[in-house]
Amino acid sequence: MKALIRPAQLHGSIKTVASKSQAHRMLICAAFADKSTDIVCEELSLDIKATAGCLSAMGADISYNEDKKSFRVIPIDRKSFGDTNKKITIDVGESGSTLRFMLPVVAALGVDTHIVMHGRLADRPLSPLWEELEAHGAVLTKNDDSTMDVSGRLKGSEYTIAADVSSQFISGLLFAAPLVAEKEADFKLKLTGQIESINYILMTFDALKSFGVEVKRDNDILSIARNARYVSPGELTVEGDWSNGAFWICAAAMTSDKLDVTGLNYDSMQGDKAVIELRDRITAKRNADNACIIDAKNVPDLVPVLSVLAAFAEGETIFTHAERLRIKESDRIKSTVRMLKELGADAEETADGLKVRSDGRKLKGGTVDSCNDHRIAMSAAVASIICENEVEVLTAEAVRKSYPAFWADFARLGGLVELVD
Repeated sequence: MKALIRPAQLHGSIKTVASKSQAHRMLICAAFADKSTDIVCEELSLDIKATAGCLSAMGADISYNEDKKSFRVIPIDRKSFGDTNKKITIDVGESGSTLRFMLPVVAALGVDTHIVMHGRLADRPLSPLWEELEAHGAVLTKNDDSTMDVSGRLKGSEYTIAADVSSQFISGLLFAAPLVAEKEADFKLKLTGQIESINYILMTFDALKSFGVEVKRDNDILSIARNARYVSPGELTVEGDWSNGAFWICAAAMTSDKLDVTGLNYDSMQGDKAVIELRDRITAKRNADNACIIDAKNVPDLVPVLSVLAAFAEGETIFTHAERLRIKESDRIKSTVRMLKELGADAEETADGLKVRSDGRKLKGGTVDSCNDHRIAMSAAVASIICENEVEVLTAEAVRKSYPAFWADFARLGGLVELVD
């Protein structure tokens, strides 16, 4: 499917969709709790459905009430995993979070698991998580058909993981901690290197705490009590998503009409709430020789749409420490730069990010290949606001991964978009 977008100003009010990052975490904790949990989640995405589907395949009874916009999660009966002949298949879709969270969990339970992956996910790195799981009893096999197999069972209390590769590795091990049966002491996870995306780790702390599992931090050591168990709080609500709200926040900064963005928690632990500060920095007036430097280490998902804002704001913007974007749904540094260039912006790749230079004039428009990357597709749509001519977005259906209603919301706000199969 492609989206044909004629330039137009956006206006009105938009409520942000539910945070898939928080939904993943709540669903996993609820699936292993002592009783059922209701999770209010007003919007679903392919990634959220992937996590719910995996947990269902493992034995959780998960239903979604369209009227109440809520999940009912009846937890897994862990006694069923005592059957040594039990085997399950889980499909993680293209969700890196789902894969990296579920891998330590199934290894902790000791159930033979066949994992199916899609898109570029099978090519995205799992080291050093892979090696740490194997060192503690898991047996992992990567197959040639974008699948992998997990057997064996985690044991032991002391684990170590590099903190500068992916925060999802840390979160996955923390979710597994209460499920590791053979622990001789409190679970301890030693972090090495500089911590990346600390806010996502804090979101995991918060989700675990909601289910009665407290994570204690002593410098580079995270610990969870040996007898910790998941205890349902009864009902929780998934808050608004800053990552997807960022598209409208940046659009509001570029449109001449008034666009209000609602449904966001300004006290949230989501790291992408930094979009407010970064928006202001990029759009602030500055001297021609004074570049705006954006350190993307903890907010890599914001780079595509912030780069569009940088093409709008006069001056030079340099995004640094964005290397991890190379291993997203696309090589997101390359696809972001390509998007900007195809629309007429002055952009170039750097060793660890990209540079965008703007003289404040409108972009010309053009055809953008989203590379099946949801953030590229949505960023191109936002860029249409400042284009003189039509923007064509290829594989526009990529938005379903995180924001299925994006095109409908874009049109409701005044966007002139036609979707063509």
